[in-house]
Amino acid sequence: MNYLKTGMLLALMTALFMGVGFLIGGEAGMAIAFVIALGMNVFSYWNSDKMVLRMHGAIEIDRKAAPEYYKIVEQLVANADLPMPRIYVIHNPQPNAFATGRNPENSAIAATTGLFDILSQEEVTGVLAHELAHIKNRDTLIMTLTATIAGAISMLANYAMFFGGRGDDRRLGLIGTIALALLAPLAASVVQMAISRSREYQADKLGAEICLRPLWLASALERISSAAHEIRNESAERSPASAHMFIINPLSGERMDNLFSTHPNTENRVARLRELDREWKGESLDSPSTPDLGIEGPWSITDGDDKGPWG
Repeated sequence: MNYLKTGMLLALMTALFMGVGFLIGGEAGMAIAFVIALGMNVFSYWNSDKMVLRMHGAIEIDRKAAPEYYKIVEQLVANADLPMPRIYVIHNPQPNAFATGRNPENSAIAATTGLFDILSQEEVTGVLAHELAHIKNRDTLIMTLTATIAGAISMLANYAMFFGGRGDDRRLGLIGTIALALLAPLAASVVQMAISRSREYQADKLGAEICLRPLWLASALERISSAAHEIRNESAERSPASAHMFIINPLSGERMDNLFSTHPNTENRVARLRELDREWKGESLDSPSTPDLGIEGPWSITDGDDKGPWG
């Protein structure tokens, strides 16, 4: 059902894009817009991962530089039956992480230093399992395509507003053009956000199955959500279009599960994970479900003053 919903939303996004092109320039405008968007999608397909990693200053690391980080991912990819992704670290105090890449064979996971400094090893494992779930579900490609189409719709709407002719020469008239410029990008953003929220719930469930501990991820989501309110993510603030990629919104820390939120409400996500844990244990919904996660981060200290699972 989730895949069907995502497919329908992608189809709606594409139809909206083609419709905007038609309203601006008729059949010729629709054809030109389609060619432009096709080029954008091809470019994004091959280069989106490099762009977003560079955007956030991510540094690729290996087993020697981050043995514990690397080991956790190795164990999880074995559980998930996935190829080993490239591993990146972002020097940022806000605990967060995201996955990117066009397919499982060309994927990457990036985690902030704050993730390891604040969360326990079990919570970090839950987060990395969630990101691997996105890779396994190919959500990274889906989100790249929707972001590209949304950007194309905004571009076309702006073109109609400023270069679509004057007065009566405008195909839609002045009022229609203004309405198009305002409503088309808004509609595209709503569809994009709906897809993002749908995929987050699915990745939570599959991530719990990959790490075999739903409460590890539930606890991590609560910890990250709380920290996101207090710790500013500078790279995300400079590039807000990438906010939907993170496990928790790195920008506003919005708590309302409404139409304009890029992420589901954290409490709703945690509740689903706790219910999943109870189902696995055969417990009633009224039973307490408190994880025993051991020590909190930083959970590894190397020689010298550096903390965390890197050198």
